[in-house]
Amino acid sequence: MSDPVYRRVVIKLSGEYLAGQQGFGIDQPTVDRVADDLIAARKLGTEVAVVIGGGNIVRGVEVSARGVSRPTGDTMGMLATMMNCLALESAIERKGTPARTLSAFVMPEISELFTRTAAHKYLAEGRIVLLGGGTGNPFFTTDTTAVLRAAEIGAQAVLKATNVDGVYSADPKKDPAATRFDRLTHSQAIEGGYKVMDATAFALARETSLPIIVFSIAEPGSIGAILRGVGHGTIVAG
Repeated sequence: MSDPVYRRVVIKLSGEYLAGQQGFGIDQPTVDRVADDLIAARKLGTEVAVVIGGGNIVRGVEVSARGVSRPTGDTMGMLATMMNCLALESAIERKGTPARTLSAFVMPEISELFTRTAAHKYLAEGRIVLLGGGTGNPFFTTDTTAVLRAAEIGAQAVLKATNVDGVYSADPKKDPAATRFDRLTHSQAIEGGYKVMDATAFALARETSLPIIVFSIAEPGSIGAILRGVGHGTIVAG
């Protein structure tokens, strides 16, 4: 088996994906399958950190649209990411691989606070590190969190695991004429307005020279394939 392309990565997972077919909450078989993929990726020799969204439980933007203030709604969404991290941490450790959740919020009874030192320590120990609580600030998405944390911990790439196999010119589920890109620059991704990640995340990745690989999480083993350089996805870099 070939050596992994990247020594350390941050994997961005959609919270909605963890709901499986039920559409809301946490679907345990889906969480277990994701845990298997993360464990397999770690066994390749890559140090793995994970940022998860919270949309399967609470989406801050949707909550605030119903009358809750945006900062409060975003805080609720960030707390939802902690629930997902704890569920995934439990699944990973149940399968015999050490994991550790680090939070952007001070909540010592639940999780250790995120610091670069702690993240470096646990990654070096071989743990899969789950980064919860977003940035700890409202108005920033978990996409932006993934790029921020990757820059902070010295990751070599951000792997955006989504429900499509790359970046398209339009939504391929709505537009059969949509074309898929094999490669884009960060600037092209921003100027094109492609919705697979928000513009702030692309801009921060450009500033920090971090490549983003967008791929489908639906295929088992897709994370490992990307890490070996044989996966199917779009590279956003340069």
